[in-house]
Amino acid sequence: MAVTETDAFSQKMRRATREIHAVSDALVNAKLVLGFSDNAVWADGLLVFYEIFRFLEGAMVRLKDTKVGLFRIPALQRTEAFEQDLEFYLGNGWKKNYAPRESVIKYLMRLREVEDTDPMLLMAYIYHLYMGLLSGGIILRKKRQFIQKFLPNKSIKSNSGDKITDFGDANIFELKSELRSTLNRIAETLDEDTRNKLIEESGIVYTLNNEIIRSVKGANTVVIKKAIYFISILILSFLVFLAVSK
Repeated sequence: MAVTETDAFSQKMRRATREIHAVSDALVNAKLVLGFSDNAVWADGLLVFYEIFRFLEGAMVRLKDTKVGLFRIPALQRTEAFEQDLEFYLGNGWKKNYAPRESVIKYLMRLREVEDTDPMLLMAYIYHLYMGLLSGGIILRKKRQFIQKFLPNKSIKSNSGDKITDFGDANIFELKSELRSTLNRIAETLDEDTRNKLIEESGIVYTLNNEIIRSVKGANTVVIKKAIYFISILILSFLVFLAVSK
């Protein structure tokens, strides 16, 4: 019996994580959106997710003969794109003094534990992270490029620093569809206990995502700078209004 859109496993995962997913969206809007006009915030956002995607892509190779390996879609591989973007923002030698922060180390420890004990659960991380990149990541990229056009000191040229959300000639809709159908097709072969574990692990995915997003540096400084800027504009406008009114 064919799986319909309403009873597909991907839909069940989405419904089960709706609440914590909303928290993630709010955090992204509060943190990474500030990177639209501040490269330091954007680069730090890339940095916290770099190790996570690198681990998952390595795991898909290590587990290439299992169901996890079926998720290794060539057009989705992002490790090299992350490194190119980080080199653009942080310089050629960015790896020399780089060490993952505590929240990233905690995330990696969970991923290693899952791979060692129940590698099938890595599918929850792969699905949610890549689907998030294909959905929210693309939206963030478009908004960032739009805002960059209006900045007085443009630091972004063409697609420099945006490799992570550049999928070349690949169709985003088709990539999302392939990712979704891969999950649903595999889920049909799993027992109920494993499917329930995947749904439960999905909640952990978003919890860990939220922790590393909260660690993004520089966002508070950007908020303060923007607040000062807009307050200054309001005060100046008020003074001009008073001068004209006399």
